[in-house]
Amino acid sequence: MNRRDVLKTAAFALPAVSYSQARPTSKLGIPGPFPGRVIAVHHPASIVAGAYQRDAVRVMLHKGLMELTGAETPAEAWRYFFEPGDVVGLKLNPVGRPFVISAPEVVQEIIEGLKMAGVKPRDIVAYDRYRREFLKAGFDTWLPEGVRWMWATDAPHPLQLDMDGYDPDHYMETAVVLPEANPSDPHHRRSYVAKFLTREVNKMINLCVLKHHQSAGITLALKNLSHGLVNNVSRSHSSPTLNTCGTFIPAVVDLPVIRQKVVLHILDAVKGAYHGGPGRRVEKYVWEHKTMYFATDPVALDKIGWKVIDAKRLEMGMKPVGEAPPDADSRFYRMQPEHVEIAAVLGLGVFDDRKIDLRKFDLG
Repeated sequence: MNRRDVLKTAAFALPAVSYSQARPTSKLGIPGPFPGRVIAVHHPASIVAGAYQRDAVRVMLHKGLMELTGAETPAEAWRYFFEPGDVVGLKLNPVGRPFVISAPEVVQEIIEGLKMAGVKPRDIVAYDRYRREFLKAGFDTWLPEGVRWMWATDAPHPLQLDMDGYDPDHYMETAVVLPEANPSDPHHRRSYVAKFLTREVNKMINLCVLKHHQSAGITLALKNLSHGLVNNVSRSHSSPTLNTCGTFIPAVVDLPVIRQKVVLHILDAVKGAYHGGPGRRVEKYVWEHKTMYFATDPVALDKIGWKVIDAKRLEMGMKPVGEAPPDADSRFYRMQPEHVEIAAVLGLGVFDDRKIDLRKFDLG
């Protein structure tokens, strides 16, 4: 078997099941209208003395979206994806607080961009899976007036199987369950999509951060979706040796409702963490990359972000995420960044460097 055959076998070893509609036909559905295209915008003044600079962030967002879409103005770029009447979700990331999480300056400028497209504040919904995480990160304190926020569940359930905030009609099913779960119970084999996505919004922006992850290798666009939009995710990495992130992540993102509604990925890499992720261990591994990345293709975006993290690890005398052994700050036996390439096999985007169109802009 060649490498592609091996990846296909891995991708379909954990079959995905959904009662959703058919695969997306909209041009905006993943991988979107610009497969393989990634825009990188660097601004040396984007962070000063550890603080994001909103004016610089605004310029970076405008430049990134205009270059991604070919629009002549920021408003035209935002209108490429959004229009009046849309209800737009914004997936935030509070994990690893306070070191590398969604920044208020970035979120607020994204909201201003949506307003340029004619989206009303009440039709913008900020979201993260856990209400307590959302509040501990302080997201509720700086969202602009009128913008709503939602969560799927208050706090982690022992088996992550509470259903109040999840849709029973949209799920991914695999044979892997938590050791204490019941493998003969279909409910224990399923990860259900949050009602936030299935019922509340018709489009979503995936705002991810640049960060290492000890089981997945990296947690960028794909993992922000797979582990933020469904329940029962602990089964994908329940111990340092029981780790199936490599196939779990692409199987979730391949769900039709996710592919249909997620239309834009913005990677906030003004700050990043090259090791110790996803939580508090990142503190000593944070660096200022001063760059933001834009794509409709999450695979191409993650491939670029993966290379950025590996380059920083090499600079610091560390092995790449795909080769690094466990240590005190990353205990998993082997990290699984191959989820990015498996996602490409499922048609979620472009993995091949020769087919990725990376366009770099320096605003310094």
